[in-house]
Amino acid sequence: MRRSDKEITDYQEIAAILEKAAVCRIALSDDDCPYIVPVNFVVRNNCLYFHSSSEGGKIDILRKNNRVCFEIDIDIEIVSGEVSCAWGTRYRSVIGFGRAFFLKETTEKQQALNYLMEKYAGLKDFSYKIEALEKVAVFSVSIEKITGKKSGYK
Repeated sequence: MRRSDKEITDYQEIAAILEKAAVCRIALSDDDCPYIVPVNFVVRNNCLYFHSSSEGGKIDILRKNNRVCFEIDIDIEIVSGEVSCAWGTRYRSVIGFGRAFFLKETTEKQQALNYLMEKYAGLKDFSYKIEALEKVAVFSVSIEKITGKKSGYK
């Protein structure tokens, strides 16, 4: 990282950003064409989990290349200045790299969906129709590298 003064080295602070954020942007590569998509997500056991339709651009790309980059940011605020170059942004962010894997087993899908529901709805142990579990695509992204950065925060 070029600006070591902005680097977040405390993993607990990185974990807090991952917990607080509502949206994660997943970056994929389709041959020489980048593709990025926002997703709802949750982190458990050093993996990101998210779900999707079982068809579409994201699915097609992941079947060919499961390497991903992800970005998460929170507490974003534009900071004004007296002159144009004095403007800036306060933020806390995380960038990471990993590999995405399709969860195939019904129990794995259900557990990942429960993680998501706990994060977004505050509830645990949902029941799911088998047909719905068979149709939905659920992924885990094994985190291989992760870094944090902040600007305007102590």
